[in-house]
Amino acid sequence: MSAELISILVLVVVFVIATTRSINMGALAFAAAFGVGELVADLNADEIFAGFPGDLFVVLVGVTYLFAIARANGTTDWLVHASIRLVRGRVALIPWVMFVITGALTAIGAVSPAAVAIVAPIALSFAARYGISPLLMGAMVVHGAQGGGFSPISIYGSIVNGIVERENLPGNEIALFLASLFANLVIAGVVFVLFGGLKLWAQGAVTPDEPSKDASDKGDLPEGGSGPQPAGTAAGTGTGTGSNTAVATRPDAPAKPDTTRLTPARIATLTSLVALVVAVLAFDLDAGLTAITLAVVLSTAWPEDSRNAVGQIAWSTVLLICGVLTYVGVLDEMGTITWAGEGVSGIGVPLLAAVLLCYIGAIVSAFASSVGIMGALIPLAVPFLAQGEIGAVGMVAALAVSATVVDVSPFSTNGALVLAAAPDVDRERFFRQLMVYGGIVVAAVPAVAWLVMVVPNWG
Repeated sequence: MSAELISILVLVVVFVIATTRSINMGALAFAAAFGVGELVADLNADEIFAGFPGDLFVVLVGVTYLFAIARANGTTDWLVHASIRLVRGRVALIPWVMFVITGALTAIGAVSPAAVAIVAPIALSFAARYGISPLLMGAMVVHGAQGGGFSPISIYGSIVNGIVERENLPGNEIALFLASLFANLVIAGVVFVLFGGLKLWAQGAVTPDEPSKDASDKGDLPEGGSGPQPAGTAAGTGTGTGSNTAVATRPDAPAKPDTTRLTPARIATLTSLVALVVAVLAFDLDAGLTAITLAVVLSTAWPEDSRNAVGQIAWSTVLLICGVLTYVGVLDEMGTITWAGEGVSGIGVPLLAAVLLCYIGAIVSAFASSVGIMGALIPLAVPFLAQGEIGAVGMVAALAVSATVVDVSPFSTNGALVLAAAPDVDRERFFRQLMVYGGIVVAAVPAVAWLVMVVPNWG
């Protein structure tokens, strides 16, 4: 048995054990990276650690730290109220607003994870407040980011178009952009319908202080929870009957914080969030390092608001993501990914090779860099594209869509940011939901993209 095949089988075993034994998959992946790297691939410790995603580690820690402070001082509640006023109480419009915002950010040049890091915490705080499915809101944010991600001036679009030019393939920048935008828009529409969007339309408008009318019956809320709680309300209390009564109705309960007023701490936090956007978009600074720096400044000025913020960093998510990506780095180092891609490209049937490359791009991208995967797979497609039986424009667009829509996976950077940013959820349950949804996307989208973009022989 080849070393590459062994490494793939070990990854399957890691998934099975983590699923059946409730062990953090990241810890298992670290152990697997050590075992496979040392015993199978003969890698030393430095080569194993080369796959550790240090940049993603800092982004996850920095962003969740900053927004933990924002939640503690009421800034996210203020933003939720402002959003409700902006759409005149139509909660159903908010997921689409988040889709458009993240799409606009990536279309004008933001890296997709940076846009998600900025928007996801606000969007998911809103979802928690109004009983919107966190899976719905998270998917809208990620698909919005990918929808705008291939504009001619975007990072992804520039890189892929550069690869196409370098390989002397026919290209069409507008077709690439529209293919990704349309695909993500359709997926977002399907997700909106399937995960509660129609109920949001049916409930009509709400006031900023009114929780969702059907918040308590959302199937993907934390197990044992009672739906979203108004700001300042303790978990486990509510406005229903029986022993659970609203805190605000108890004469001895502390007054609920005013989430409509801007305090100095909230003004400083909002300024920090704007500074994060400007630093990332205008000055191309690292989102994680910038977020940590801003969080430290806020902690120094208002220590009472940030006393527990470090404890609210999503450490279990950080361990999970960093462990899995370190193992994927070992796979890359020992040539497993290249081995799989070259095996597919050697198939003599171009259409079959095309759909298999789309699936490889989707599966690997769910755990690794989307653009990096496309940079490896597009050159592998050159031999059969040169035969003229497959249109290059359609093939590149299919690879781009297949390798990016799967970023809803909790193992990808965007999916990990969504998982880490969601407040007041059962993270294990939300992780499973993201993993199942990501698996469905991986299974379905490459085939559809191949059928729509490759079979008609675009370009």
